[in-house]
Amino acid sequence: MAPRIKTSERIVQNSLDLFNQQGERSVSTNHIAAHMEISPGNLYYHFPNKQAIIAVLFAEYEALVDSFLRPPQGRAATIEDKRFYLKALLAAMWRYRFLHRDLEHLLESDAELAGRYRRFSQRCLIQGQSIYKGFVDAGILAMDAVQIESLTLNAWIVLTSWVRFLSTTRESANHLSEESIKRGVYQVLVLESGFVTPEAREAVDRLLNEFYVPLAKALEEV
Repeated sequence: MAPRIKTSERIVQNSLDLFNQQGERSVSTNHIAAHMEISPGNLYYHFPNKQAIIAVLFAEYEALVDSFLRPPQGRAATIEDKRFYLKALLAAMWRYRFLHRDLEHLLESDAELAGRYRRFSQRCLIQGQSIYKGFVDAGILAMDAVQIESLTLNAWIVLTSWVRFLSTTRESANHLSEESIKRGVYQVLVLESGFVTPEAREAVDRLLNEFYVPLAKALEEV
């Protein structure tokens, strides 16, 4: 018999589902309680407000990204590592898409969360540069230190703003598809394309084909 899920864990999971489906601003704690068929008092017993639920969800997202956004240890980077990063980024962006869509509002509403996000962002930029340096050392990309720094920053801007781009370009901001977010990951590959070495070009082109989603499909309503 499977262990029973704690009420606090159910609240977090149901909140994530609702935030992703409807947008965080459209969902109140009362909506979450009604969706779960529990009393508001039961919800408040576990979380004093919606910000506390969001803090837990951000901690999950932060831990997930930290778990994979690091260079390989004790060996040279490979094209398969690049595929791994792209797939992991896509999965994280899709699972916690509400964070990307409502980011400015979330940070303006919670000073503590804003501080945590700044530290997270800085850490990701540092790790991203280390990963790109690994691809340079492996002969997959050809860049100097300034280009590594600039590409890392551009990639971060694309990844963190892509869901908001979709939400402001499509008629419906709440019904995104995983394919539409996949196009955002492809955009990062395009940024890197000009730095690919001749030796790695064929393998990287296969990655470009694997992650390509036509823009019209990315923007179509689900």
